[in-house]
Amino acid sequence: MSLSNTVELNTGWQFREIDLGKSDSWLPVPSIPSVVHMDLIHNKRIPDPSLDTNELDCQWVEEKSWRYMLEFATPSRKIGDKAVIVFEGLDTVATVKLNGNEILKSDNMFVSHRIDITTQHLDTSHNTLEIDFASAARYARGVEKDHPEHWFIAHQGESTRMGLRKAQYHWGWDWGPRLVTAGIWRPVRLETFSSRVEDVSVQYSVDEKSKDCQGIIDVHVEANAQVDVWLGLQGPDGSSVLEKQITVEKSAQVPFTLRKASLWYPFGYGEQSLYTLTCNIVHGTTIIDNVRRKVGFRKAELVQEKDSYGKSFYVRVNGIDIFAGGSCWIPADPFIPRISAQRYREVLTAMVESNQVMTRIWGGGIYEEDIFYEVCDELGILVWQDFMFACGSYPAFPDFLDSVEREARQNVRRLRHHPSVVLYAGGNENYYIQETYKLTYDYAGDKDPQSWLKSSFPSRYIFEHLLPKVLAEESPGSIYHPDSPWGDGNPILDDTVGDIHQWEVWHGVMKPYQIYGEIGGRFNSEFGMEAAPHISTINQSISDPREKHPSSWTMDFHNKAGQQQRRLASYISENFKVTNLDLNSWVYLTQLLQSEAMHYAYRSWRRQWGKPSQRQCGGALVWQLNDTWPATSWAIVDYYLVKKPSFYAMKRDLSPLSVAVMRKHNNDWTKLFPSRPDTIEYDLWVSSSKATHIENATIELRFISIRTGQEFLPTQHKTARIEANSCTTILDNTKLDCPLDRDAFVIFAKLIIDGNVVSRDYDWPQPYRYLSFEDRGLGVKLNESRNQISISATRPVKGLIFGERPGLTLSDNSIDVMPGEQYIVDVDGLQEGEALTWKYLGQAEAPTCKL
Repeated sequence: MSLSNTVELNTGWQFREIDLGKSDSWLPVPSIPSVVHMDLIHNKRIPDPSLDTNELDCQWVEEKSWRYMLEFATPSRKIGDKAVIVFEGLDTVATVKLNGNEILKSDNMFVSHRIDITTQHLDTSHNTLEIDFASAARYARGVEKDHPEHWFIAHQGESTRMGLRKAQYHWGWDWGPRLVTAGIWRPVRLETFSSRVEDVSVQYSVDEKSKDCQGIIDVHVEANAQVDVWLGLQGPDGSSVLEKQITVEKSAQVPFTLRKASLWYPFGYGEQSLYTLTCNIVHGTTIIDNVRRKVGFRKAELVQEKDSYGKSFYVRVNGIDIFAGGSCWIPADPFIPRISAQRYREVLTAMVESNQVMTRIWGGGIYEEDIFYEVCDELGILVWQDFMFACGSYPAFPDFLDSVEREARQNVRRLRHHPSVVLYAGGNENYYIQETYKLTYDYAGDKDPQSWLKSSFPSRYIFEHLLPKVLAEESPGSIYHPDSPWGDGNPILDDTVGDIHQWEVWHGVMKPYQIYGEIGGRFNSEFGMEAAPHISTINQSISDPREKHPSSWTMDFHNKAGQQQRRLASYISENFKVTNLDLNSWVYLTQLLQSEAMHYAYRSWRRQWGKPSQRQCGGALVWQLNDTWPATSWAIVDYYLVKKPSFYAMKRDLSPLSVAVMRKHNNDWTKLFPSRPDTIEYDLWVSSSKATHIENATIELRFISIRTGQEFLPTQHKTARIEANSCTTILDNTKLDCPLDRDAFVIFAKLIIDGNVVSRDYDWPQPYRYLSFEDRGLGVKLNESRNQISISATRPVKGLIFGERPGLTLSDNSIDVMPGEQYIVDVDGLQEGEALTWKYLGQAEAPTCKL
């Protein structure tokens, strides 16, 4: 029996445009994985589309067909060994030839292929592997033309994209460029073996009280005869908890029991305990082939129970209810192979830094790279995994369904061992299409999947039959949700059931962001507000100084959202006094706008987390965490991993203990209620994700004049018991008499535990445009080590924002500063002699100040 051998086919490739037909037109490929745009950039045939309007100069690439070629030597192998070429991902319409013989045709980007070439004639010194990639754009148009029986309807991109199993965002979206790629986007390798581990998986159940775990290890091997398999399971501390050797012909199941297992918990709720599962094919003392992976044990539930608000929708892990505060994930680059493992780790680590516990992998991108899920396992980030369908009425002809089924099986098998993956959804906003265009859908009355295929909405067959069937077979017990948003067949904006995408702020009627708390649902899986990135990012993406102003063509080009100028201008003019619209001021106001919107959303919806059996809101996932390219968008961390001010607002509002105060307003937030009202009402509460109650917490409440900085009422101190994993109301509908001679004022709340300030919150009169912020008496001091800033003020300061850039990080930003308070911000990466810029709302100086 011979050892398995793997040769990575990642160097030595060449490529050329097929239509040129010139033998001397081959260009070098630096490395595989890659896509043709990356290789053209490397060879200086196209510019980087992230700069200026270069995207337009790159779009011709999608209309061409491309050939990749590699010459390689045949690795030595013993008689009886198999030889297999493995393609982990081909993008997308590919024909593969080995030494002139066709060995594969594929039209699904999301599937891998194992091609047995054992019987192929292989030359010891010289073999030729060729892959032709047809134009995906042209191919997709042909699919639509060939199926006139289906109504191809798409929001975003173009309708033809739905007939091809390819990342849908490549056709362009309202946050990213149109760059329809082609190429070897995941690794290629040559394997020779006599036997190999085909797959090893774990099915288990957890008793949340005893923490006992029972299950089976399911082993599959590829071999011509029986083989000996050694199984090992090591605990998080490295100790062996299971060792067993068995004989396997094709498959075997090995039962196991773990007493008082070390369970895996989400970030902030316990340890992220991971066991190491090892599966070796052995011959005596020799390891022939092996697979090793990290696995975690946990019990995950989607709690959907009838209550006074309708039907709940929240995640429970190991018996603990989890408020899923987090964000939605989109592909981090137009060209996936450009995303390094370190980049994945940095963005996901930022989630933990900002107290986010869940990310939703959006259905118009990809099933993410292995490193993504591995880091989520390590950090304790819950993953909501969409299948790759977005904003469309997808066809359901037989070949398409076969391809989708293969895609689903492969990817569920790849992901099922990750404890972080707690929920699968059929896709993104596909039932919007059904509802908008009144496609056939009788959820309660028609339960026959075959009839769905004959309707005007055959996608239902995929979302409500095919995908849940595959998931149940490949990962029994996993949670499935037909689409996002979706709620038991009810209208997509039904706030009593399922999840909703709350876009009445920004899109639709452009409601004020201050009313997020009034328009949320049982789980808010999308919502958002746009903002420009920091100036440092704009400078990297726009080269012409004349284009660096808010309404330039290039600035608009780097914002793909429809009607974005009108929407941003409307929200800014409704809320802020606009006296200057240079680029610095525009960037500042959009960032403060987004930060304020996130503050109102997260503190309001987290308040609705309530108490056990009263979970009105189970989570909030902002659209979106990250960017695909440098842009003005809904992202809270931009393309260059620079955090926008909204990132810090979320960090504060999702902290384990977060105090909140909010006065009641009239229904029109665009006009200030009388600046000197006789009476106001306000609420005060504390949100907690702590596992235990907090006794004798102190909440300090101050009422501070915006004009003078003086308090017009004595400071109040409240002592309260903060309930575990709940929202504790401190004051509700509390009336405050305001004599007519009082100024507009800030209500300032501070949560103190054991003498330490753990949270602050501020309620300001709305809108800000009516308020004056002159002579704030702001003091900003950088220490000698240039790693800490001390901040103070004599009058209330709104929205103090420091400029950030790649490599320069802050512990806090977008800060409100109150008199009598000392604020400390840690700084990392500030270079010697570098100016740290800052700006606050209503700042008298026109230019941005420098520290």
